[in-house]
Amino acid sequence: MIKNIKLYGEMHRFIPAIAATIGVNIAEVPVNFRPRIHGQSKYGFSRSIRVFLDLVTVKFLLSYSTRPLQIFGLLGLASGGCGGVLAVILSYERLFLRQSISNRPLLLLAILLILIGIQFITMGLLGEIMVRTYHEAVEKRIYVVRDVLDADNPSGTDG
Repeated sequence: MIKNIKLYGEMHRFIPAIAATIGVNIAEVPVNFRPRIHGQSKYGFSRSIRVFLDLVTVKFLLSYSTRPLQIFGLLGLASGGCGGVLAVILSYERLFLRQSISNRPLLLLAILLILIGIQFITMGLLGEIMVRTYHEAVEKRIYVVRDVLDADNPSGTDG
């Protein structure tokens, strides 16, 4: 089962999280902590930032690697929806209240949010195409089968 885990970069920190997603049982083992005798730790703020970014990567890969449109589409709908609401408010002010909206930064924000929403949705669709192409090309399953049970051998063992 461990052969199904592909590690790259510094993803070794997250082996338990990655392994748990494919059905491996995780256990904690107590260890003896020994304080540092010589030297200083090289673990600083810059490494903490990299660990956080790796954690975001692992979370994205574990939750949305087979369905990118769900995350990017949600961001796109939220962004485009906010931009659309702003655009409707500004249109109401222009058409019914006869106010000038050309010199307001809110108009540019509304346009920007709508365009960002379109880009996020498009990115999600492209991600879906790439995921499907990848899984079909390498014939990779998005799940792992632990045991195969049949009517002749219901226990799943060969004995």
